[in-house]
Amino acid sequence: MKYDKIVVASGNEGKIAEIKAIFKDAEIVSMRELGFDEEIEETGKTFKENAKIKAYAVAKALNLPALSDDSGLCVDSLFGAPGIYSARFSGEGDEGNRKLLLKRLEHVSDRRAYFESAVCLCTPDGKTTFGEGRTHGKILWEEIGTNGFGYDCLFYSDDLKKSFGLATDEEKNSVSHRYRALCDLRNKL
Repeated sequence: MKYDKIVVASGNEGKIAEIKAIFKDAEIVSMRELGFDEEIEETGKTFKENAKIKAYAVAKALNLPALSDDSGLCVDSLFGAPGIYSARFSGEGDEGNRKLLLKRLEHVSDRRAYFESAVCLCTPDGKTTFGEGRTHGKILWEEIGTNGFGYDCLFYSDDLKKSFGLATDEEKNSVSHRYRALCDLRNKL
């Protein structure tokens, strides 16, 4: 199935650029470009549910196909936490989130982790198609690198053999959970 225009249910320029690179044959616009700037409450219990909530709200409001993602960091020894709460783990932004994660893992040797992403394309009539992706690694004992955002400087990528904080955007995007989820979605359309 081909879509001429897709609205991204996000104002994040990095996400939008990543989506444009994968969906080259469609016009990709952000919801804000079309005047949608409402805060959408993420009440789902999974990444997939949250992605659907956001995509459906934007598709319905703008009467166009909408694409959304929800993603986060899942640490095996923390039973998948911070998971869907990754962005608000500490309630104190990225730096607070990283400090809390290191504190929770202070005496933990099993530091296996993965980033997970679920993307949802929703049409105004409510039809949905999902894509999912993961990238595996481990949590470092300290921050390494300054590239990226969020937990990137604490995440050692199994694929890249270095911290996402040391990776270029191109390197990270080539193995990222969102890239893999978007490719999975594109293959299903």
